[in-house]
Amino acid sequence: MLDLWFPDSGHWTTPAAHGAFWTERMQGGMDAAICAGFAELTLAAATGQLDHWAATPRGRLALVIALDQFPRSLWRDTPAAYAQDIKATRLALDGIATGDTRALAPWEAAFFVIAISHCEGPDHLERMQRLDAEVARIMSLLPPQLEAFAARFSAQHARVTEIIQTFGRHPHRNAVLGRASSPAEMRYIAAGDFPHLPAKPA
Repeated sequence: MLDLWFPDSGHWTTPAAHGAFWTERMQGGMDAAICAGFAELTLAAATGQLDHWAATPRGRLALVIALDQFPRSLWRDTPAAYAQDIKATRLALDGIATGDTRALAPWEAAFFVIAISHCEGPDHLERMQRLDAEVARIMSLLPPQLEAFAARFSAQHARVTEIIQTFGRHPHRNAVLGRASSPAEMRYIAAGDFPHLPAKPA
């Protein structure tokens, strides 16, 4: 599954190729491949059958992807898409604490940060703020040709932190999770300026 998510395609060699790598993963471009070939694996991860993968850095990476990213494709627009966020976040936090992310390429380690940012909860803002140093470390490892992506990822981290500081959760999930939106959240949702979507044209 890591070969699917992180192909040895040289995507890191040019900004265009690396941009396509991120767009495909963050904008639903992997949905068909995951639903067709990894539904059973996603369910196995969700039911604890793959917990032993966390024994190695790359195994932990694969498990974080299977718990955080794959459900968002397999169960898109349902509560199940977010049901494994707590487990994925615990694995990601442990991976950062034990140094597993230091054994990974920066675009691989970035998915630990993404998993942690996804997970709602009372400590969400604290987690986001504690990630600042890890985000800076990961982004410092990107090759010079991807410098713009370092700035973009850091800005997105800051944007998510701001949203959690403001609302305490991801309001764009409210409809899927059956939650009532506050007036401020309704304005935010209506604007559609979500950190996981491309910026709207001015």
